[in-house]
Amino acid sequence: MTPNATDLWKRILEQARPGLPDQSFRTWISSAKAVSWSGGVLHIAATSRFHAEWLEDKYGPLLQEIAVRIVRGPAELRISSEPTAPERTAPEISVTQVAETETLPGMAHSPPAPRPALNSRYTFNRFIVGESNRLAQAASLAVAERPARSYNPLFLYGATGLGKTHLMQAIAHHMLEQAEAPRGPRICYIPAEQFVNEMVAAIYHQDTDAFRGRYRSYDLLLVDDVQFLRRKEHTQEEFFHTFNVLYNGGRQIVLTSDRHPKELEGLEERLVSRFEWGLVADLNPPDYETRVAILRRKAKEDRIFLPPEILDLVARRCRSSVRELEGAIIKLLAFSSLTRQELTLDLANVALPGAGGPGEVHLSPTMIRDRVGEVWGVTGEALASPRRTRTVAVPRQVAMFLIRELLDTPLKQIGRAFGGRDHSTVIHSIRKVEERLGSDTRFRTAVERLRRELRKKSA
Repeated sequence: MTPNATDLWKRILEQARPGLPDQSFRTWISSAKAVSWSGGVLHIAATSRFHAEWLEDKYGPLLQEIAVRIVRGPAELRISSEPTAPERTAPEISVTQVAETETLPGMAHSPPAPRPALNSRYTFNRFIVGESNRLAQAASLAVAERPARSYNPLFLYGATGLGKTHLMQAIAHHMLEQAEAPRGPRICYIPAEQFVNEMVAAIYHQDTDAFRGRYRSYDLLLVDDVQFLRRKEHTQEEFFHTFNVLYNGGRQIVLTSDRHPKELEGLEERLVSRFEWGLVADLNPPDYETRVAILRRKAKEDRIFLPPEILDLVARRCRSSVRELEGAIIKLLAFSSLTRQELTLDLANVALPGAGGPGEVHLSPTMIRDRVGEVWGVTGEALASPRRTRTVAVPRQVAMFLIRELLDTPLKQIGRAFGGRDHSTVIHSIRKVEERLGSDTRFRTAVERLRRELRKKSA
């Protein structure tokens, strides 16, 4: 009886496993899947191009030899990355367009809203919750379940790669899943930069009425990276009125930015005020436990076996964002494939230089604060005290500036490192340093020397 593809692959694995290191088997072989067995050819799908190339180069001859023995005749293994068409997902810069036949406000009949172009991976059940993002996740879920009745607008901010777009699109996915057919909510996801470009095009083509009608017709408007609206007066004017129409009409608005609304220089005060009407929630870099959980999820989804010691190494080395963690996994697999070496802890240390080892140094706000204090001849405790004398105020401002620049630490966290000062004080301190850097050569030399020293410590 001729075996099917799955049975044949299972028997090949059973015979191959005893002669291979357990880690190699789990990482490179067991995660591959049989696709078809026809005409003496067994098609095997690996999880990625790197995986396919490594598997074919390293173990292809052995696996094919076993297949020949099992079928007692000609057998060829063809290994490639997933042959099935990948699920269609929109990139983060995708934009929902309303169909030309769609009815604008005031017209008699409105057809069912088209589904927005969203990344199917950005759902709530795929978002890893930790202390650094718990408030943002909880607020996003509340908005998804009770749009325009919980927090409107919802403003999410944080550095790149922390999950702002993920949560934003998760809201849309949840609302679409809960909607009653046939008519669902009208949803638009758009990066602010694209909104600006469309506004310019509408002005150029003298078609601003259609532009307004489109964006004021949605039940949920998701605008990503609103910092791109800064210093674009005409677009801000249009967005202000669109915001008012949607808000007053009981429609939900969700916005993201890389910084707090009050930090968005070049944005009209009336817009900043409206952005703070609802809830402003920040996302911070994930803590160690959250980073490990993210890595485990990534490894499971990509069917990659990563030993605990490698997970620990990557989690300790990559601290800034989810994107950095995912990039580290890709780098490890690529390095392993290109160097034709097993994925071990030693290899990970080479692929991720500076990762974990005796005496490794990771900059922290406290470390920077204390070092700046040493240079200015005061203690770190003095910088965190309520004292406002010039001997303390200047190094305190410099320390805040360097913490923000070198670590991209959230303003609230910087304030906590200096005796619980609020974010407006931190903003003022950073601006004072920036102004003085442009006018005081001696001061600039001292700050640049400190900056170079601290960067070397973190390298």
